[in-house]
Amino acid sequence: MSFKKGLFILFIALLVTNLVQAQANLLNATIPEEIGVKTPEQLAADNDKPLPYGYIDDRDILWSKMVWEYIDLNEKINLPYYYPADTSNINSDRRSLYDTLLRGIKRGDIVDVYEDSYFVDKLSLKEIKQRLSKIDTTDAGFEQLNFGEPISEENINVRDLQSADIEGFRIKGLYYFDKRQGELKYRLLGIAPVSPDVNFIDDEDQGGDLSTMVDLFWVWYPGIRDIMHEMKVFNSKNSAYPLSFDLLLNARRFNAIIYREENVYGNRDIKDYVKNNALFQVLESQKIKERIRNYELDMWNY
Repeated sequence: MSFKKGLFILFIALLVTNLVQAQANLLNATIPEEIGVKTPEQLAADNDKPLPYGYIDDRDILWSKMVWEYIDLNEKINLPYYYPADTSNINSDRRSLYDTLLRGIKRGDIVDVYEDSYFVDKLSLKEIKQRLSKIDTTDAGFEQLNFGEPISEENINVRDLQSADIEGFRIKGLYYFDKRQGELKYRLLGIAPVSPDVNFIDDEDQGGDLSTMVDLFWVWYPGIRDIMHEMKVFNSKNSAYPLSFDLLLNARRFNAIIYREENVYGNRDIKDYVKNNALFQVLESQKIKERIRNYELDMWNY
């Protein structure tokens, strides 16, 4: 009986310790401003960094397949990437994935931002901002312009994309078979937020159709792992252990559908050769995924 009591006490002690680690100085704070403030000694002892990728020699890659996938933020399992959509009443250390990317770009911490998933044409901060906002003039403003008057500020409407406008994310990654370790692995290479075109976002005709969605920008993922690791995600099962975006993405804790694979036809999308049939497009996506999975199984058949 005493042994069980000892285990119980140890469990409670570990739980309290983890709670303190999750919210630094929570139990020792005398004022709310002291919550989350760590001493220099605590910061030095944390050494909280993302787990680095191991070096992979090209000769160790026996087989590989590049795929593009879509993460739909309307699915329940993908909600941690969407919330919090409203940041007015929440701590600054919790942001959605889109807000995390955008804040890193505006601060200059994220510089590898590109036009598309082939990472050739870089985008400047000015070009990115143009994609994220719309400036429109009201009818009254046009009347002022016709009379040769300067347009009043109240007659200019500015519409900025918000986190709530993001419908999903497109990701690009490589499945490869590591012959040295004898297993199939996945490496995330790029990520892009997807939303309606800001110029037509308030039009009712858009209707959330994926064909009207656009990639706002593509970010080279291996270069932003530290930023993704610093931003924590709420853990609904245990708030003492917040997760990071880097952990969720690398562990593939999301549901995604393959919409493109590298192929001889110029890496065309599934919708380009399976037309006007959403069911067959999903089945084709599942077929690609099964071929990748079966490759690892086939490696062990003699």
